[in-house]
Amino acid sequence: MKKFFLIFAAVLLLLPFKSYAQTTEDELNQKINSLDQQLKALQQQMQDLQKQKEEAAAAPAPAPAEAKKAADWPNWLEIGGDYRFRGDYLRGTIPAYYQFDPTKGTATQVSGFAVKNNTLFTNRFGLNLKARATEDIQVKARLLMYKVWGEESSTPVTSDSFFTDRAGVFDGTITHVPDDNALRVDYAYATWSNVGGAPVWFSIGRRPSTGGLPSNIREFREKPGTAGIPSIMVDYAFDGATLGVAPYIEALPGAYAKICYGKGYDSGFRSEANSLHDTQMIGVNVVPYDTDNLTIELQWNRAIDIFDFPPDFVITNPNLIKAFGTNTFQPSANLGNIDQFGGVVTGKVLENLNLFASAALSKTHPNGHRSMLGPGLLDNAGTTSHTGYGLYVGGRYDMPSTGTMIGAEYNHGSKNWITFAPAADDMWTSKLGTRGNVYEGYVIQEIKKRLISKNGLAFFRLGYQYYTFNYTGSNSWLGSSVSMDDLNNPMNAQLFAPVRHAQDIYLTFDVRF
Repeated sequence: MKKFFLIFAAVLLLLPFKSYAQTTEDELNQKINSLDQQLKALQQQMQDLQKQKEEAAAAPAPAPAEAKKAADWPNWLEIGGDYRFRGDYLRGTIPAYYQFDPTKGTATQVSGFAVKNNTLFTNRFGLNLKARATEDIQVKARLLMYKVWGEESSTPVTSDSFFTDRAGVFDGTITHVPDDNALRVDYAYATWSNVGGAPVWFSIGRRPSTGGLPSNIREFREKPGTAGIPSIMVDYAFDGATLGVAPYIEALPGAYAKICYGKGYDSGFRSEANSLHDTQMIGVNVVPYDTDNLTIELQWNRAIDIFDFPPDFVITNPNLIKAFGTNTFQPSANLGNIDQFGGVVTGKVLENLNLFASAALSKTHPNGHRSMLGPGLLDNAGTTSHTGYGLYVGGRYDMPSTGTMIGAEYNHGSKNWITFAPAADDMWTSKLGTRGNVYEGYVIQEIKKRLISKNGLAFFRLGYQYYTFNYTGSNSWLGSSVSMDDLNNPMNAQLFAPVRHAQDIYLTFDVRF
């Protein structure tokens, strides 16, 4: 019995040790598994680091100075720009007509003739700045130089004065018609977004009111965004302000609307010797739909107290200088108002085909006032309202694999069509203000190289424009619009030599950064 109790006691003493041994073995296995997992994770990290090291070695390392500059560059400031060379081969025909002498009130018969410029070369350089000042407030600016090779004036482009918008350089076309090598302000404006925490913005300054839809397609630029205006209605450098709202509407992605104001002329102090009014413009722009594949833009404008001559209008035509006795003009009369209604639709089809259609109406409201050239806003003694229209359609097909783009455009303007587009990127005259037809085709070839700058891009563009003018006075509201078939009549005498047909073969080399 004594022996039994001794064995029983020994078993009781051994039980805890066995349990302890089992517990120790389990913990050890857990630690081994944990270490194994950590080792595998460490091996994966080493492999990732090795891969990153190999990729970094394969890429060109930035120079120390460039790396330091990038690190030190302020994140509130963005700088970009562009350079463009352009060469134009120009041909035009002028029919027989009667030349009006405004100083004598007489008309002289002129035989038809041809004009040409085989090698009009230009340089254009732009510098873009974007500065964020505070939360929701930023300033954007663009400085622009545009000149003719071998010339420090606009004379090669404006000396023959076939069209009003190319008879000289003025506030609405400065930096958009070749002049000298001065770097001038194209636009500079401040924008306050999210006003009061609402989807509202306010913008004021020298407006980005040139190059609107759909001109960006031909010029291979991004859409102008909420600052844009349909180019068939306005392509004019304005000073002014905008108040806009962009509410979220699920069924109308990207929708926004804005009220615009601009001033085209400040008449200065009013006095008995100066009864002129300021020339002003108001407009309402509505974009009910705006996506990458479809944009719809609608606009109404009213230009108020239109001037007869643009302010500080400098002409270079020697015949006109001789006739007027001066080369510089200031507004001498307010002629009335002009309304415009129109819009544009752009869209992508099958990803690579960009299409657009644009149309607008113009309606004059003359007040009967006269300038030194007689009644304005399409004459009839300056008392009759006239309505005109313009149409603009076209497209561009892109081939991403080769960087090649092929485009074609057509526009038509009626007898009394008036637009505000003197800053358009055309040499003869703004094609969208033509009272007749313009056909254009072009090919863009992108130079596909690895990008260095954020906005880097380089391409060639070869194009051809053919104008047929059905009526005189394209891009002007002075004088009557006369059929090209009725010019051999002294009662239809013209101040500017009327162009019947015009051609332009152009080549550009564009670099953006």
